[in-house]
Amino acid sequence: MDRVQPPLAFIPPNFNPWVWRCAKLALPFWRRSRAAIRDVRADNIDRLAELYQQFQSGKIRLMVAFRHPTARDPLCLAELIWNLLPRVARERGIDLQSPIHFHFIYDRGIPLWAGSFVGWGFSQLGGTPIHRGKLDWVGLKSARDLFANGQFPLAAAPEGGTNGHNEIVSPLEPGVAQLGFWCVEDLLAVGRWEEVWIVPLGIRYSYIDPPWQAIESLLAQLEAEIGQSSQPLPATATREEILYHRLFGLGSNLLVRMEQFYRRFYDRPLPADAALPGSNEELANRLQALLHEMLTVAEEFFHLRSKGNFIDRCRRLEQAGWDRIYREDVDRLQALSPIERSLADRVAEESNFHIWHMRVVENFIAVTGRYVRENPTAERFADMSSILWQTTRQIQNRSSSRPPRLGEQRAHLTVGEPISVTARWESYQGNRRRAKQAVADLTEDLQVALERTIDPIPCVGK
Repeated sequence: MDRVQPPLAFIPPNFNPWVWRCAKLALPFWRRSRAAIRDVRADNIDRLAELYQQFQSGKIRLMVAFRHPTARDPLCLAELIWNLLPRVARERGIDLQSPIHFHFIYDRGIPLWAGSFVGWGFSQLGGTPIHRGKLDWVGLKSARDLFANGQFPLAAAPEGGTNGHNEIVSPLEPGVAQLGFWCVEDLLAVGRWEEVWIVPLGIRYSYIDPPWQAIESLLAQLEAEIGQSSQPLPATATREEILYHRLFGLGSNLLVRMEQFYRRFYDRPLPADAALPGSNEELANRLQALLHEMLTVAEEFFHLRSKGNFIDRCRRLEQAGWDRIYREDVDRLQALSPIERSLADRVAEESNFHIWHMRVVENFIAVTGRYVRENPTAERFADMSSILWQTTRQIQNRSSSRPPRLGEQRAHLTVGEPISVTARWESYQGNRRRAKQAVADLTEDLQVALERTIDPIPCVGK
C-alpha cells in the first residue's frame, strides 16, 4: 500500500458449483479453527425456508439483510444457508432444490488485506464487490442485476462494515433499501411480477463458558502496552466492578495520550494535559471530539470537506486514499519514467499514512461509553477489550496481527419479519423527493427490524 498500484479491477461474480462444494466441506474446519465458533443456532429458519421456496418457484425476489458485528459473520451465514436451512426445510416438508446458496455483496477492499485468493474465491461463490466510498456504478449495476436476475437470493450487510459490538446495530446505509426499489423497477420494466422482499437477519455471539480469565489477561497486556498501572479497589468490589474499573482506565488513558498526540503534533484544538475523564459521559464526549479531529487531519490532506457522520467521512477518506494509490489515470505503470514512478510512489505512501488516522477512528465509531456499564456481561467486556486491542495494533502498525481468541463461542441467528418492498412501490414513485423519502423510511424500518433480531434473550430451537 506504500507503492503506486494499477487500478482496482472489478471482480465479476462467477458462481462455480465445484468451489461451492469444496467450501461447504471445509466450512466446519474454518468455523472451529479460524473463528472458534463451536456451533451455530438459529430461530425462525422455517420462515427463511418458505421464502427460499417461493424464490425458487419464481414468485419472489429475495434479499437477506444481515447484521455484521464481526469478520466471522460470513462463516455463520454459510452454516445457516448451506446446512441449517436445508435441514429445517426437509423437516418441514419444504421442497428446496440444490444448490441452496446466496449471492452476496462484499467490500472491494477485503481482497487487499485478505489476499487475491479471497477475491477469486468470493467470485467463484457468486459474490460481487462494491467500493464503499464512492458511487461505484459498475459494482451497483452488478448487485442490481443479481437481485433481479441472479440464480440465488442476494445477501448484504446494510451497516456497510463491522462495528465490533455484539449488541449494537450501527446506523444503516441506504444502499440496501435503494437496491430493493431498483429491483421492483427492473422487474416492472420487463413485465415481471415477482414480489420483492428484504428479510432482516440478526447475528449475536455468546461464549460457551464466560472467558473471565482470558479477559483479565488481555486487560493486563493492554495495561502494559498503554503504560497504565492498576488502581486498588475496595475488597468488597465484585469481579465485574474490578474489570470495569480497569477497562475504563484503559480507555481513559488511551484517550488522553491520543489527545496529547494530536494537539502537539497536528495542532488540533484538544485538551492540553487534561485529566482523565471522571465519568462515562465525559469520556464519550471527549472521544467524539477526538475522533472528529483525527478525521479532520486526514481530510485536510485529501482536501475533503468534513460533512456527514463518522461512517460517511471514513468511507470518503478510504476512497480518496485508494484513488491516489490505485491510479486510474495511469494506463501502464511500466511506462512511467523513474522520476514519475518515484513521485507516484511518494503520493501513494503519504496517502497510505493518512488513511491510518481513519483506520484508528473506524474502531471507535460505535463506542458510546455506556455499553459495558449498562450490562456488564462477559460478551460486552470481550467486545470492548477486543476493540482496544485492535486499536493498539493499528497505532503500532500491527493491524495484520490475529485477534485474541478469548474462548469458544456459539452464534445465535434470528430470521426477522420480512419486509415487502413491492408494497412500498407507490410511495417511491413520483419524483426524486418521494423516492428519497421512501428509501429513508425503508432504511429506518430495517434498522428497527434488525435491532429486534438481537434481543439479548438466548435463542432456542434449530
